[in-house]
Amino acid sequence: MTVRLGSKAPNIQVAEWIQGLPTNIDKNIGKVVLVEVFQVNCPGCFMYGIPQAIEIYKNYSRDDVVVLGLATAFEDYDKNTTDNLRLLLSSGQVIGETLNALSQYGQLHEGNKLNYKIPFPVAMDILQKNTSTFSDVHILDFIEANIPNYNSYSESDKKILFERVKDYLKNKKFSALTFDEYKLQGTPSAILVDRKGILRNVFFGANNYLNGLINQLVNG
Repeated sequence: MTVRLGSKAPNIQVAEWIQGLPTNIDKNIGKVVLVEVFQVNCPGCFMYGIPQAIEIYKNYSRDDVVVLGLATAFEDYDKNTTDNLRLLLSSGQVIGETLNALSQYGQLHEGNKLNYKIPFPVAMDILQKNTSTFSDVHILDFIEANIPNYNSYSESDKKILFERVKDYLKNKKFSALTFDEYKLQGTPSAILVDRKGILRNVFFGANNYLNGLINQLVNG
């Protein structure tokens, strides 16, 4: 399935709900849905993405906006695990690069714990082990899907990028189903769905537009 803005948003693929009651996009028709996608080992997720999602959760009525968290993994598979997600949600304990960065900026309580709690439901993305090899055609498809201006590169730059993507895919042990289906570029990412279940926007990284768009969808 090709996910496009303006089309029906597919449900997030859930291995397990770690916090909150099971739900999904199709269970919340009539409400604006924000899915905050993060990795446990992602400092920016905990410094920018998740705090923004918490702010939205607190500022809007649950009748208007549903906020869901989805932990995923496209790297550091030994750290971005269900066990570490469970530890995070139950005790606030962070690990890896998240621990290092938040400690450096003084954003942890004593005991290396977050200074805030995630209040909304959180699930783990489904991870499938990659067992196939990647052909040149598959690599080019991946590049064209993720780098729209690839054809404008010089031939030498194309070759360099091709080899980098080839190495990346070769070392990619798992595919995260929601992350791949929505063709996310990294974490933190935010998936925004309107009251009719239509995908309105996908954001990557810190942004200043999410609050305004949600306000438009709530009041439009």
